[in-house]
Amino acid sequence: MSETNTAKSTTWTDAQAYTLIVICLLAGIAGGWFLRGSQSTASAAAVENSAAQGMGSGANAQPTPEQMKKMADAQAAPLLAQLKADPKNAELLAKVGNVYYDTQQFSIAIDYYQQALAAQPTNAGVRTDMATAYWYAGNADTAITEFNKALDYAPTNPNTLFNLGVVKWQGKMDINGAVAVWQKLLETNPNYENKQKVEDLIAQAKKHSGMKPNSSTAN
Repeated sequence: MSETNTAKSTTWTDAQAYTLIVICLLAGIAGGWFLRGSQSTASAAAVENSAAQGMGSGANAQPTPEQMKKMADAQAAPLLAQLKADPKNAELLAKVGNVYYDTQQFSIAIDYYQQALAAQPTNAGVRTDMATAYWYAGNADTAITEFNKALDYAPTNPNTLFNLGVVKWQGKMDINGAVAVWQKLLETNPNYENKQKVEDLIAQAKKHSGMKPNSSTAN
């Protein structure tokens, strides 16, 4: 990132500083900051495999949204066939939701997660994935509501707490709320495998916890 310095301009406004940190964090999210609530990653692996086969060997080849939807439909087909005989099977419904989540078809994923939760409302992992899908679909408020519902059933679920913190920061600019959630994560999960990532986020967020609009912050 290029930087221009002048003798008269050695400070950033809080708005500028916050914009920078948001851009940096968004880059992290695009690279996989969010964590899955459920444990299965089989659908993601299958979709990646299908994409590689369908797009050829070009290093920069990326499937279009239409191609991703087509791959998701193909991957979900056998699960949907099973659902015809057992339409309220929560596990199958969640697996279908995972297929569409992993191919970024978030509105479809949400629909199947909702059906799975209607049959098994206490499944915090599925509710966490649904909440994250709501965030990706542009609905931060509903995402936070669903994360909190998941925590009603599993108060120390680390992936739920991690994702909730990200959405509080990214979606609501609630830095103190995000830090509190991440601190709870570390306190209740002392052996958490992504501890360093959480500590890094807390450190970044704390630098901006006292920011007010239109004030100046020295470099």
